[in-house]
Amino acid sequence: MPEDLLRILVAAAVCWANFMAFDLFWKLPLEGGVSGATAIAHEVERKGGALHGGFMMGNIVSSPDASAGTLLAACGVFIAGIPGGLLAAMCVYVGNRICHDPGYAGTTGCIAATFIIYGLCQVGFVATDFIAGMVIAILTIQGVSAVHASRLIERLWKWRS
Repeated sequence: MPEDLLRILVAAAVCWANFMAFDLFWKLPLEGGVSGATAIAHEVERKGGALHGGFMMGNIVSSPDASAGTLLAACGVFIAGIPGGLLAAMCVYVGNRICHDPGYAGTTGCIAATFIIYGLCQVGFVATDFIAGMVIAILTIQGVSAVHASRLIERLWKWRS
């Protein structure tokens, strides 16, 4: 397996763990916190998915959360190191406020991702690994199967609570 591909897969796993941890910590699966999230959750449930997983998926779609924060942190670190990642966190926070979302998951996820990505860049990774990795991580939750992803999220949510 080429070294670049291996780094991207590891970065995807790190990004996935980061954004899921923060979204679960800030209780995104609990309910639809922003406009549109509840409608998405009920549609996912109607198609055979899990309601709480659908709430988290709806929150992800409707407002910048830790997945968007992680992706923007990777871009910020790529452009300007830690200051770029922290600027990305500020942008996520502003985006949350525009959506009337408190912004805890997105902002804290972005700040954590900034330092995780920067730290791993010191040991051989590059920020672009995390840009590609986060796209892969988002696709596993939002792009492959809403029904199966919502069930996985609900399983993680039940474990958390």
